[in-house]
Amino acid sequence: MKHLLFILLALLMSWYSAMAHPSALSGNEQPRASHTYRPFLISTDAQAPSDNAENKGPASQENQDSSRVVVLGYHDFSATKKATEMLIPTEKFRKQMQALQDLGLNVIGMEDFLAWRRGEKTLPDKSVLITIDDGWKSVYTDAYPILKEFGYPFTVFLYTNYVDGGGAALTSPMIREMMKNGCSIGSHSISHPYPVSIRKEQKKGDTSYAAYLRKEMGDSKQFLESQFQQKVTTYAYPGGFVTDEMPPIATDLGYECLFTVLPGKVTASSANQRLPRYVILGTHDYIFRNATSFKATSTSGASHGAIVQSTEHPVSPEPGALSETRMPTISANLSAVENLDPESIVMRIAGFGKVPANYDETRKTVTWKVKRRLRSRTCEVSVQWKLLEEKKYQKPMTWTFRIDREAAYQASPLTDK
Repeated sequence: MKHLLFILLALLMSWYSAMAHPSALSGNEQPRASHTYRPFLISTDAQAPSDNAENKGPASQENQDSSRVVVLGYHDFSATKKATEMLIPTEKFRKQMQALQDLGLNVIGMEDFLAWRRGEKTLPDKSVLITIDDGWKSVYTDAYPILKEFGYPFTVFLYTNYVDGGGAALTSPMIREMMKNGCSIGSHSISHPYPVSIRKEQKKGDTSYAAYLRKEMGDSKQFLESQFQQKVTTYAYPGGFVTDEMPPIATDLGYECLFTVLPGKVTASSANQRLPRYVILGTHDYIFRNATSFKATSTSGASHGAIVQSTEHPVSPEPGALSETRMPTISANLSAVENLDPESIVMRIAGFGKVPANYDETRKTVTWKVKRRLRSRTCEVSVQWKLLEEKKYQKPMTWTFRIDREAAYQASPLTDK
């Protein structure tokens, strides 16, 4: 019951703090191919970081620095597999990296981030730090070539039982090659323990639990530093699960910054031991959009996040496209759907609900012309259908397109009435 309350609290705070993680591994065990869905559990103390000054950036920086840093968290990638919570299609990842460039966001490396946290360096507002958890081989085969192409630095949080684990795991030579081209490493524990394992260790008493944490956090740090000859001062909590005992032990072990899975921007006042991070899920496109959205401040204008989506079938306007008319024609081509039941097709438009869309049997296309001018910056569309002789609807196809803001508030010509 307590774990359920933690989940509900996180959902209320962020709309999307329920995350997933592949099976925890030990030794050279292979990961599960299915990427089983498991929610992250965040202890309640992680919702309210300590006000202890040692957990924050320098006081002078907190008073003067208005910079905001978005920390993106990824896991696995594939050019052929279908998206899951923890697996993002390679082409979508490329589009997201392109979007960072198109938005003019400043991608920084962990070295600059840590210098900023120490008060040794200033950063432009709206900066981005890219992190990747676990150590899947696809980091090297899929993500790394794209990051190298864009010139983006990145950090891989490794749990040491999976390094050189065979199969889908990164190898030491792969990691070393990436480190020569913008990659830094951080710790993700030894075994990536689930919350149930951590709670079990807690019940053994304070002394035993402290020794367990020092092994998971300390031995992994020592292994990575020895194996890759790079100082390791950053840690990503496995599954985002934090207990009160972890931060002080991490500090004693020499960690400077520790990252959670609670979404939010890092500011000068953020606690170094519970830094927010947007975990980008392959099946929830709005997370990346929220991550790249910034509210206006006294020194910086607002930025609307990137819409990076893909649909199973051709649609118009396309995902993320900018409509110059406030009354566009919205359509979806369903010609590739076998055994489609035309009578079952349902189109819903944000602000309109279910609309009386028309289905062209010849073109296999469902269409609806917006009847009143759209005034929001974006418009979300959903199309759903059944297959012949089936009772249940297929999963809805949803996408979002943008509305030209100037057109949205200009007087309409007579033809637009």
